[in-house]
Amino acid sequence: MDKSELQAIAGKERGARKPVCVSCCTAAGCLSAGGGDVMDSLREELSASGASQKVEVRAVGCMKLCSRGPLVRVEDTSDGRPVADGARLYEKIKPSQAPVLIRAAGEGEAAELPMVDLSHPFFTRQRPIVLENCGVVEPERIESYIEADGYLALHKVLRDMTPEEVVKTITQSGLRGRGGAGFPTGIKWSLVAKAISEKKYIVCNADEGDPGAFMDRSVLESDPHRVLEGMAIAAYAVGASEGYIYIRGEYPLAINRLQTAIRTARRLGLLGSRIFEAPFDFNVDLRIGAGAFVCGEETALMASIEGRRGNPSPRPPYPAEHGLWGHSTLINNVETFANIAPILRRGAEWFASVGTEKSKGTKVFALAGKIANTGLIEVPMGITLREIVEEIGGGDPDGQVKAVQTGGPSGGCIPARHLDTPVDYESLAELGSIMGSGGMIVMDDSNNMVDVARFFMQFCMDESCGKCLPCRAGTVQMHGLLEKIRDRRATADDLALLEELCDVVKYTSLCGLGQTAPNPVLSTLRFFRHEYEELLQKEVTLA
Repeated sequence: MDKSELQAIAGKERGARKPVCVSCCTAAGCLSAGGGDVMDSLREELSASGASQKVEVRAVGCMKLCSRGPLVRVEDTSDGRPVADGARLYEKIKPSQAPVLIRAAGEGEAAELPMVDLSHPFFTRQRPIVLENCGVVEPERIESYIEADGYLALHKVLRDMTPEEVVKTITQSGLRGRGGAGFPTGIKWSLVAKAISEKKYIVCNADEGDPGAFMDRSVLESDPHRVLEGMAIAAYAVGASEGYIYIRGEYPLAINRLQTAIRTARRLGLLGSRIFEAPFDFNVDLRIGAGAFVCGEETALMASIEGRRGNPSPRPPYPAEHGLWGHSTLINNVETFANIAPILRRGAEWFASVGTEKSKGTKVFALAGKIANTGLIEVPMGITLREIVEEIGGGDPDGQVKAVQTGGPSGGCIPARHLDTPVDYESLAELGSIMGSGGMIVMDDSNNMVDVARFFMQFCMDESCGKCLPCRAGTVQMHGLLEKIRDRRATADDLALLEELCDVVKYTSLCGLGQTAPNPVLSTLRFFRHEYEELLQKEVTLA
C-alpha cells in the first residue's frame, strides 16, 4: 500500500457516487429509536423504486442531534462530494416514511416530513475536528474513510517525518489529554519516546463510564479508523509496535465496528508489518472491560488488560516508565487520538489557532439533561457555558436553567450565575469542577442539589474497588449522611461531619476515583448550601 493506492481508492469512491445521497444515522442513539429499521426500509424502497441510478443510501455515524432521531440527511453529491448548503435533515423518521424520502431525494423536498433547521446554532456554532467525519463516512467501510483523506497523515509521518518531528508537532499544537486531567499530550509522548524499555505499548482508554457521557462511544461507532490512525501515528512517534483499545463491554456496536475496522486495515496493510513499505510494524487488539468504573483509571486499566483484577496502584512509577507488563506505555483516550491525524495533516499552528492560550483546540461534549437540543457537540475551547446551554442547546424548554454539571462523578455543579464562565481547564477548576471526559448535564429548578450530590456519591460508592479505606468507607459514610440530610434527620453537626469527610476522602484516597468523589458534594455545598441547610433539623432552645 502506498499513497497512490490510497488516492486510487478515494477516487474510485468519489467516482461511484450518485447525484443524490440519502444518509441514515446508524449510531447507537438512532438505532435505539428504530434507525436500523429505517435503514432497511430505505434500501428496500430504493431497490423497488428503480431510483438507484440517481440515488444512493448510506449507513453513516452520529449526526449529533440525538434527541431527534432517527435522523436521515438528503444532499446533492453530483460533484463527487456532499454539498452542505443544499442538505436537508429529516428528524424522527419512521420506516413507513421511506417511500416519501426516496421520492423526495429524486424530486425535491418532502414537505410532509419534519425537518431540522440546519441554520440553528446547534450546527453553526460547532467546530468539528474530532467529529468532522461523523455522519459523513460509513463506519463499516474503510474505503469511505480513505475517501475522507483517511490514513494520509499516517503516510506523511512514515515517509516524510522522523519520530522526533512528530512528537514536536504534537507538542507545538498544544493538545492536552481529553480524558479529564488535561495533561499536555506532547510531553506525555516525549516521556515515552525517551524511555529506555525493551518494548513499548500504546493504549487507547475507551472505558467511558461517566453517567450521561457518550462522546467516545459515538466517535468509535462513527469513525473508528480515525482512532486507529491516531494510535498508529503515536506508536511511530514513541517507538511502540503493539497497541490495545480498552473498551467497555456495554458498547457492543462500537466493539463490532472496531473489530471490522482493525480487520480491514490489516487486510489493506494499514496495520501489521511494514506499513506503507516503511520499517514500521504496528498491531492493535481489543480488550473488553466488564464495566468497572475504576478501570478508567490508568493503573487499574493496565491491570485489567494484563488479566488481573482492575485495582489501582500507587504512582510513581508512571506508565511512561513502568506500564503494561513492566514496559513503557503511552495511554491516551479516544478523543485525544482522534485529534492526531488532523493535526498532522493541517499542522500544529492550525490546531493551536483554535481555543485559548492554555486550552487549545476543541472539546466534544455529550449535552444532556433539561435542554432542548440533546446530543453530541464539538466546540472551541473558551466558548462560554451560556453559549453552549442557551444558543447551541436551546435552553431549558420548560423552565429556568439552575445549574450545569460537568465532569461526571468527578466534576461539580456550576450555578446559572456563572454561565458566562469560559469552558477551559483552568476556568472550570476555579469553580470546583473539571472538564472531565466531556459529560455536560443541564439542570433546572426541579432538581434538588442534595439529591444530585447523593446520586453521584452512590455511583462512586458502588464503583469503589475497595482497595483503600478512605474511598471504601468514606463514600459509604458520605452517602449515608446525604440520605440523612435528604430525609430531614440531620443536624448542623452532620453537615460539618460531611464536609470533614470530603476533605479526608479527597486527600487520602489512593486513586482518582476517591480523590474526586467528594467534588459533587463540595460544589453543591459551595453554591447551593441553603438547600442543605433547609433540610436540617432546627435546634430547639429550652426556656
